[in-house]
Amino acid sequence: MNLTPLQEQRLQRLRHRMKVYFDPSRRNHQEALRALWYATYPDQELQGLISEQWKDMGWQGRDPSTDFRGAGFISLENLLFFAKTFSASFQRLLKKQSGNRATWEYPFAVAGVNITFMIMQMLDLQSTKPRTFVRAVFIQMLSEDEWAFDLLYCVAFLVMDKQWLEKNASYMDFNEILKSTRTQLERELLLEDVMRIEDMPSYGLLC
Repeated sequence: MNLTPLQEQRLQRLRHRMKVYFDPSRRNHQEALRALWYATYPDQELQGLISEQWKDMGWQGRDPSTDFRGAGFISLENLLFFAKTFSASFQRLLKKQSGNRATWEYPFAVAGVNITFMIMQMLDLQSTKPRTFVRAVFIQMLSEDEWAFDLLYCVAFLVMDKQWLEKNASYMDFNEILKSTRTQLERELLLEDVMRIEDMPSYGLLC
């Protein structure tokens, strides 16, 4: 696949984002974490970057920086993009407001990190040779919108929650739900009339 200069530029930028580890000592990483808190809880004062409050968002402990190891800084960027761009959908998932919820629900923020990692694996953008048609389709979408990855993330989160509810899942089922979410995303991305993330049938879940 021969990339246009724009596709190459945006692909390299996205690859760079994927390689950035979360570093709790970096000022811009600290600010992004604070921004996520206030985008999520605008009326609630954050006591600190290490605080029991973070557990309310679905982090595993008092220090959310330890949960970014799997997918790096881009997973925080994805959560922040979701919170700011589709705040109603973000809040609905955070508060588990739809459907009959399980007694043992998935932790919201940690699920978000896992979704970022799943999309990175699905798109296979770090490899030098394209091994999937989904990757080629996505790179074309990236030339239309440099936020295509972040938009796909938001769609994926909604698809995952929808499947969670449809299958009456509990926390032990999370990995299976993630796999079926990936399968649905791949199927939608390969539809003939899907040229942008916004054309995906599941994009309509966002609000």
